[in-house]
Amino acid sequence: MIKPRDPDAEAALEADDIALEVFIHALKLRHGYDFSEYSRASLKRRALELTRKFGVERLGDLIPSTLYEPALVREIVSHLSVPVSSLFRDPEVFLRLREEVLPMLASWPRINIWLAGCAYGEEVYSLAIMLAEAGLTQRSQIYATDFNDYALERAAEGIFNRQNLPEYRRNYMESGGQARLSDYYHARYELMRMRRELLERVVFAHHNLVTDGVFAEAHLIMCRNVLIYFTQPLKDRVLELFADSLVRGGFLVLGNKEALSATSPVADRFELVSATDRIYRLKRDAV
Repeated sequence: MIKPRDPDAEAALEADDIALEVFIHALKLRHGYDFSEYSRASLKRRALELTRKFGVERLGDLIPSTLYEPALVREIVSHLSVPVSSLFRDPEVFLRLREEVLPMLASWPRINIWLAGCAYGEEVYSLAIMLAEAGLTQRSQIYATDFNDYALERAAEGIFNRQNLPEYRRNYMESGGQARLSDYYHARYELMRMRRELLERVVFAHHNLVTDGVFAEAHLIMCRNVLIYFTQPLKDRVLELFADSLVRGGFLVLGNKEALSATSPVADRFELVSATDRIYRLKRDAV
């Protein structure tokens, strides 16, 4: 049975789509946060979640808060960026890094690593642990960046929910962990705090992949499960940014739902290291 059209429902959906565009434009003009090339489906879903969070009825009701209540903007941006991760997430990727990539990075006298879109820092601490176990900490510098300042503050604190420990321990062991994960954190009550010495060679910094340029000359760039929220033109621009930021022979690690396609403008500058783990290497003759 064909469901009859509901003109009112269709009009409401169209109004929401228009309100979303105005909302995005207001964030950019008023506060400099540019979501214009993010996936509309993902943005709309998160914006509708914000209406429930703020107790308003329509997506358009978010616009006055965006324009006239700057104190709420930090919360809005934090929600829209959706930082999600865990310690040693996708442990097979970290195992590949441990066994194949770190030994090659060790051939450089100094190792610069850029974690782009570091979220709440789980990946930062995971990599810091791996570098320590490989004896590379003192030769390494990790630059952990995000455009979400709230996420950066949380990452620098290194405090996570203790209830996730079983998952964290399992991921650590499956990633080839060489000690006990408990060697790297203090636990109290329902929280765990990563040991501060893991941040010895870490710098947290604000960086927006949409608007900012080359951040550092890197030997390894990790940007996992960020590009999935971008439109194709923005993905291409960010991949060009990464190619320009890597030293020749440097490595790029993307998320398991992302890939460097043959149609990418930088495809011929990279060689594939692992299709399964989305690891690529900038060719030594790349231009």
